[in-house]
Amino acid sequence: MIVVDGRETPINISQFQNLEEIIVTVMADKYMTDRIVTDVLVNKESFSEIYPHQAEDIPTAEVSSVEFVTVGVGEMAVNVTRELYKVVTIMDAGARKVAGLFRQADDAEALDMFQDLIDVTRDFFSIVGVLRDEFSLKENKLLAAAIEELSALFTEMLDVTGNEDWVLLADLLEYEYVPAVQRWKQIIANLREDIRDVQ
Repeated sequence: MIVVDGRETPINISQFQNLEEIIVTVMADKYMTDRIVTDVLVNKESFSEIYPHQAEDIPTAEVSSVEFVTVGVGEMAVNVTRELYKVVTIMDAGARKVAGLFRQADDAEALDMFQDLIDVTRDFFSIVGVLRDEFSLKENKLLAAAIEELSALFTEMLDVTGNEDWVLLADLLEYEYVPAVQRWKQIIANLREDIRDVQ
């Protein structure tokens, strides 16, 4: 039995050699266009590959059921914006903590946390960029301005780090980075609405 989003399909497991053939066939179905698989259950147990093409090594003789749980791309994007809101809160708190550590002259811990903040900020930019490109939101002037502001500030902070001016870095984090990040809360709410409108 092969089930997709709670609906049994007419596809018979026995017509395939292995699990990978089943997965490829189901993914090729028109229904799967603009859908993302969030879970695959094989014999009612969660399945994810430990190594590439592991599903090819599982013969269908060992498979009694395969269930696919999916979500629409738009719905997934809206869920991602909810997570981005949480990330903004983490970036805000992290910047305040790093600034405080620099002001206390705890440079080693501050630099360690600052590196984490840089990584989170880069990932944040990457996700926002994907959402903007996937949903054709390039005309959003507020989004473009916010990306430009945070990007320029990010570059300035990296330059200051190179000069090892920790007091200036603390000031940039507290008085420029935190307010810039705070503005992203409204931008993310707008982004979520734009994505809903595009769907």
